[in-house]
This record gives sequence, C-alpha cells and structure tokens, in this order.
Amino acid sequence: MIDELIVQLTKMGISDYEKVMQVMSTIPRHIFAPIGFERIAYEIAPVLIDEDQTMSSPLTVAIQTIVLHPQPSDKILEIGTGSGYQASVLSLLCDKVYTLERHKILHEKARSFFKDIKLKNVYPFLKDGFEGLANEAPFDKIIITCGADYVPETLLSQLKIGGEMIIPLNDSETNYMKRILKLSDDEYYEERFDGFQFVPMLKGIN
Repeated sequence: MIDELIVQLTKMGISDYEKVMQVMSTIPRHIFAPIGFERIAYEIAPVLIDEDQTMSSPLTVAIQTIVLHPQPSDKILEIGTGSGYQASVLSLLCDKVYTLERHKILHEKARSFFKDIKLKNVYPFLKDGFEGLANEAPFDKIIITCGADYVPETLLSQLKIGGEMIIPLNDSETNYMKRILKLSDDEYYEERFDGFQFVPMLKGIN
C-alpha cells in the first residue's frame, strides 16, 4: 500500500510525504475494517463500514494529513471519527487528537480500537461535529473527514489564530478539499484541492 501511495502522491506533485508514510506504515489499517474486508483495507480505495459510512481511501488520508501539516505540539480536532483510522494516523504526528463522531456504533468501535492499539493521546466523543468541542478550544488544527455544504462558523471560532482547517466541501456532484489558514478573527487564507469524494457531514447524534 505504501509503495502505491508514494507513486500516486508523486504523480500529484506531492513530495513532502516521508513522515506521513512512515506513520501509515506502522498502523495496522485492517483492524479498522469490517470482518471479511481486512485485505481490501490495504487497497487504494475507501472501505464501507457501519452506518453506511466509509473508511477513507488511504490516499485521501495521506493527502489530508500532509496538507494539514501536523506538528508534535499540535492539539487537533477531528470531525468524523468514522473507523478511527485517520485519528490514529494523526495521533503519531501530534500531541493530542480530539475526535467527534455522531454515530454511537462507530464511536464505540473506534474507542475500542484506540484502546487495543494503546493510543493514549486520542480522546473520542459522541457528539455533533457542527458543535465542535468548545471546552477544549482553541485548536491548532481542525480536520473534517466528511463533506459539508458550508464552513461552520462554530468550528472556525474554535481554531487558533495561525491555525489551519482542512474541510471537504460539496460543489455540485463532487467534493473539493479546502485548506483554511486563520490569519485573524476575521481574515483567512484559503487553498482548494480538487478530486475527492466524502460521505456527507450531518447534524445531530444517531
């Protein structure tokens, strides 16, 4: 999987991948996949999990992580725990990961996986991602792993000045990924990355 990821990233002109590839090579991706789908977990494709959600393609995980630029001292908020794989990758690159999931089944399974592989700096919550986690804000980085129709102001307000957010946004029939750098309370720098597909970001607890 790692060799194929490097090929794909190189084709896309992404070269700053060594640290992320090293981390992804150490995490057993198959444990986050449903029983019977373990081998598929290492293919460059998303994997269907409970609640009609998906474990993102390892290429998407790699790109989101590389673009987010996680640092050893960062406190990161993840919206959409899903299988727990993305949070696990981030946990080896930063200080703390707070991850929110609206589906109780996914939340409980991911929490169990985190314990199984002894990740002590990942803090999972069953919570509406649109609300963020105000009592732990501000965050150095925020990563959203599901496609939203807009950038939630609540999440922007929980981002440090100088912090970064990665969020997939819906555009007609496709998604694009946006990187937002918070320059001040009302000033932002934005970049767009095309060619991605994500499950929708929804409100409430399920």
